[in-house]
Amino acid sequence: MRLDTEQSVEDLRVGRFVVVEGANSRFFSMLTDVTLSAANPSILLNPPRTDPFLMSVLSGVTTFGTVKLQPMLMLEKSSGPNSLSSDHGDEGDGRELRPVKTIPSHFSPVYEASSSDFALVFGEEDASDASNAHFNIGRPLNMETPVCIDLNRFIERSNGIFGKSGTGKSFLTRIFLSGIIKKDLASVLVFDMHNEYGWQAMSESKAAPRVKGLKQLFGHSVVVFSLDRESSRARGIPDARELYIGYNQIEIEDLDLLKNELNLTEASLENAYIFKEKIGADWIATLLDMSGDEIEEFCQNFKGHPTSLKTLQRRLNTVVQKTPYLKPRVGHNYIEEILSQIQAGKHVVLEFGRQNNLLSYMLATNIITRRIHAEYVRQSELYICDPERVPAPRKLMIVIEEAHKFLSPAVAKQTIFGIIAREMRKYFVTLLIVDQRPSGIDPEVLSQIGTRVTALLNDDKDIDAVFTGVSGSQTLRTVLAQMDPKQQALVLGYAVPMPVVVRTRAFDQDFYKAVADLDWVGDLHNASAEIKAEVSQRADIANKELFG
Repeated sequence: MRLDTEQSVEDLRVGRFVVVEGANSRFFSMLTDVTLSAANPSILLNPPRTDPFLMSVLSGVTTFGTVKLQPMLMLEKSSGPNSLSSDHGDEGDGRELRPVKTIPSHFSPVYEASSSDFALVFGEEDASDASNAHFNIGRPLNMETPVCIDLNRFIERSNGIFGKSGTGKSFLTRIFLSGIIKKDLASVLVFDMHNEYGWQAMSESKAAPRVKGLKQLFGHSVVVFSLDRESSRARGIPDARELYIGYNQIEIEDLDLLKNELNLTEASLENAYIFKEKIGADWIATLLDMSGDEIEEFCQNFKGHPTSLKTLQRRLNTVVQKTPYLKPRVGHNYIEEILSQIQAGKHVVLEFGRQNNLLSYMLATNIITRRIHAEYVRQSELYICDPERVPAPRKLMIVIEEAHKFLSPAVAKQTIFGIIAREMRKYFVTLLIVDQRPSGIDPEVLSQIGTRVTALLNDDKDIDAVFTGVSGSQTLRTVLAQMDPKQQALVLGYAVPMPVVVRTRAFDQDFYKAVADLDWVGDLHNASAEIKAEVSQRADIANKELFG
């Protein structure tokens, strides 16, 4: 596109949304590059630097800006004398947006997209319509009109939120989760490694150093479980529920996922299978209590390898020491309690408190997800057999951080997360993976990601990974490379009709008012004050015991 003489090239930004008015169709396009051109190259060699009048004469005529556009969608025009009018005509005649199959002709005019264009392509949020699944996620560059995402399509497949450290991935995640909870389209299960989603999180803004979590926004709709209940209460959560995992709930597949962190060999895992087959469900507790002589005797009787089994015993001791939420026996089935909350329409945040090391996170996340998935498979099969009598399981989206640890090429085919990503909601469960290193994720898993929300990335491998299986990725790479490091994201995939760069919504008081459960908000200060008083009282007692 050649830039009009009255339009400054400095006002354009890569990633902007424009509309090309062809003879028979309108083309919704993204601006992918801006360059300077000249009708006569000699002018660039001898610029009229000292003649302002000559510069103004040449500007826009002999020298001009050239813009590269990527058409994404097209809409056939209705016949009539006003089909080329600047207001783009009337779109209420039932015509549908379709993928681009051609290009506009020469001399087709190009307009900045209007609010009605964004509404036509991305839909509109309507708070008064409960069936409207469109949710405002931000605004386009240099415009104040909202950009919406179709949350019904978003929850149909597994999705990813990517970006280097410090680009606001957790803020993006909270925005999308708030939309799902607000519209009650599915339950969410968040494995909160850094304690950012439950009650509150830290912010880099000096004006608002803390931002609200999902529990503060949605109250009793969100249930917080904690692997470190004292830490959760100290941070102000009024009703955090404790959670423990028994040794008998650990499967060898869970240890296989952690073999790099624990430095386990294949021989140790093979001996684990031998030991479990002979001992049964309490094999870990039994192995931890065995002496070296007892291990030697077991191996003589059952053809095990004593060195490998002793190594496994030492590694399991490491696991137990680093994960205090593990107990030899657990009387209450906490995972079943999580399932019952999900089926009741609640949303669950599992906090790790001070147990947020990678080993602890990976073990608990894998154990809980594997059991939840098994139950969903059982319920789904019953529903498929008799859909008239058996209700469908409630849709569930599982949120995991550090996703490349669970979905690397070496382990993705074995972990439950790789299975869920490939199933594409076959059993009503999807993933929302949050990661700063998408290049570490198995390409087969990435190809199944429905919607990708990508903040700034610098590493070429990570950028290549984000665009795995995406057509026209070369132009989108240019767009991604030129985004701001804060509060901007490229959204593309199944839940949006075309790729779009947005300035994401601020996670502030205006956002809280738009999505929060106001009935619950009124009780927040009282609940928080009670907890703070209790924590202060405990601290006073502890100080008196220590210092008299």
